[in-house]
Amino acid sequence: MLAGAFLILLFGSTYAQGFTFPELEGYKMNTDYPVFVPDNLWDYINGAADAYLTYGFIDLHIAEYKKGKNVIKLEIYKQGDNINAFGIYSAERSPSFRFMNLGAQGYIADGVANFFKGHYYVKIRTFSKNEKTLQSVEKLALKVSNMLEGSSEMPAVLSKFPDNGKKLNEEIYINESVLGHKFINKAFRATYTAGNDEFFIFILENKTSEESWESAKAFLESTGTDALESGSGKYVINDGYNGTIFLSWKDNTIVIISGLSKDQSDIADRYTSEILK
Repeated sequence: MLAGAFLILLFGSTYAQGFTFPELEGYKMNTDYPVFVPDNLWDYINGAADAYLTYGFIDLHIAEYKKGKNVIKLEIYKQGDNINAFGIYSAERSPSFRFMNLGAQGYIADGVANFFKGHYYVKIRTFSKNEKTLQSVEKLALKVSNMLEGSSEMPAVLSKFPDNGKKLNEEIYINESVLGHKFINKAFRATYTAGNDEFFIFILENKTSEESWESAKAFLESTGTDALESGSGKYVINDGYNGTIFLSWKDNTIVIISGLSKDQSDIADRYTSEILK
């Protein structure tokens, strides 16, 4: 017991991941929360748990900081990898938020500071409107960002999206059932505008060209389209769920464009060629 007490005094609230909840000046810290895992995440966030589980949720650790009536809650979600951490982060992000240099990317909005870094998705919030408390939220976010290990880079695939026409901070990662199809998974999506039209570009990177071909073939077969086996291809198909779809692939990369009409194939070709060049 003495040795354990000494370790607590020396290292603070350390847990299995090997990091410590940071202190926040003037606040009392409470870490008397259970560690939530896939089996009991529902007990904490109810129906929202499904989204986190879709992105490879591993565990959740919570700390609460209190100063008088002002309370700040810190939640650290560990997801399956950097891409999945981005996935759940991007699903809850809005381009209207005030973005800050937190982790790989983060934002501040109405007493909330959220960001992702490495495998981690961090959520900090307070219901207080006190200006000093709101400043403390930002300070805590910076402390946690510096504390956590892992990459502070955005997923590499995002760099493949052309800049022209892309809506800022609307990229997302979809782990399952892209465009509502169970046979298409693990896609990054960006939103684009061309004149008054809005459309979506999806990029899927597979481990092998054979995996890309199998996914493309499944999509084509679902629309009754025949395809010759090939390491590359380019099709315009009518998808019962999504209307006109431009589908292209080369080697291990698939590009899908939705939201454009058949007579806008020149736009689809321009973006597809730039991605697959």
